[in-house]
Order: sequence, then structure tokens, then C-alpha cells
Amino acid sequence: MYRIVYNNPMKVGILCNRQTKKFLPIRDGLFKALEVRGVGYETYYAPQEIASPDILVVLGGDGTILKAAIEAGIRGIDLLGINSGNLGFLTEFEGEQLEKAAELICGGYETEQRSVLEVSASGKKFYALNEAVFQRRYEEGADDHVVALTAEIDGKQVDKFVGDGIIVSTPTGSTAYSLSAGGPILTPDISAFILTPICAHSLHNRPIVYSDTSKMRVDLSDVERSVSLFCDGAFCGAFGKTDEVFVRKADFNVRFIKSKDHNFFDKLLFKLNKWSGQKGENV
Repeated sequence: MYRIVYNNPMKVGILCNRQTKKFLPIRDGLFKALEVRGVGYETYYAPQEIASPDILVVLGGDGTILKAAIEAGIRGIDLLGINSGNLGFLTEFEGEQLEKAAELICGGYETEQRSVLEVSASGKKFYALNEAVFQRRYEEGADDHVVALTAEIDGKQVDKFVGDGIIVSTPTGSTAYSLSAGGPILTPDISAFILTPICAHSLHNRPIVYSDTSKMRVDLSDVERSVSLFCDGAFCGAFGKTDEVFVRKADFNVRFIKSKDHNFFDKLLFKLNKWSGQKGENV
């Protein structure tokens, strides 16, 4: 199915999100741009369909990329995002830049490695490119929904957070939920994670940036019922005071394809200005 491109046997997979409003013209335009360059491709419409491409092109927004990123990272597949959603912090190109995207795929490219969180909870492992969120659960009939979580880093207590929960974020996720909760923005190359409280009941609780070589323990012993764990927005389960929960850097990264003129700060300014003026969720 695949042909030689620039003396390089390249396998390109395209993950498509049919739900985005600009999906069809962008998909068809990318097909054409690849075909005229002699690049073979195959399409997927769900992350579990991904085969074994060298490059995975994601057509969608940040939500679509997050669904595919862990799979790509574990399997060592380079990932390129083309925005057919709304915001697209994680995408390298906008939908009207298909020719540039195709040229980058064919003509050689650089990659930028993004760190991933690994959450171990009572024998189960979960992964997140953006963030892991420990959040209060809403239960009918309960009088108090506030949760008390104690964070320890490398065996040393950091603080006890009483409120709606905490966010543990990567630099990639620093422009997502953590930012909305008052956390700082980190450039992708910084080797650190962010611990951000959610609606803390104490004014002394503030976001903390710590080394990504450290291991965090989330102590749930003061939790009355249970807390929900979400990784990149997906519900992973409910955990309580008898569960052992640790957060560390995963053993793999996600490799994002970047153009040589990529400028994080230009993109940040453009996307934040766009974000501040739009409504609705990005998919």
C-alpha cells in the first residue's frame, strides 16, 4: 500500500474526528496533498484502530490528540496535529496549512518530546499527557462534598489541600485545566510538573512547581467517601482512604512533529487571544 517517498519508506496514518465542523474539507485536502506527493496513507476513526504507522496525523482539536497521544507515545509513533476543531493548543498546523503539513511530512522534520504522567492507584496504572485530576465526588444525600487531600513529594509532606481537589499537570497541560485553576504556564522543555489546588478553602494553598524526577504520593486517608480520578478528562475510577496512589513521570514520552520555525510563544499568544474570545469546548 505504501510507496517510497524521498528514498524513505514512510507509513502515514490519519486519525479523523468526524465531529469537528471543519473535518470534511480538511480531510479531503490532506488526502489530495499526500497523493500528489506519492505518499500512501490509511485512515482511522478511533484510537483503537491505529495500526503501525511511522507518523500519525491527527485531524481534530486538542481532545482528539489527547485520545491518541498515549497510544502513539507507548508505541513510539511520531504525532502531527492539524486543527479541524476550535482552539488546538496541541496542533502544529491550522486546517488551511495542509500544503505546509504535507511538505513537512515529506521533507524531514524535528520532534519535540512531551512528558507523560503515570498514576498508580491500587495496582492500576493510568497515563495523562495533560493532567491527572483528583476531584470530589457528588453524592446524593451527602452534606459535605469538600475533600481533604495531602500531597507528599519524595516522602516529604507538601501540604494538605481542602477544597474541590487537586490537579497534577505536565508542562503540556499547563495551558489547560491547571491554567484555568490559576496555575502557571510552563514551556514544553521544562522538566517539571505542577501541583494546582482546585478551589482551595485556604488562601495559603497555591500552585507548586516541582521536578519531574520526583514521585508524588496522594494521601487519601482523610477522605470521607472517595475521590474521582480523571486523566486527560477521562474518568478512571473512584478511590478512597484505603487506596495507595502515586504520581510519577512515565517511562515514555509523546513525540510531537514540529516545523523548524515553530515558536511556542507565538502560538501561545495566538491561542490565548483566540481562547479568550470563543465559547464552547474544543474537540
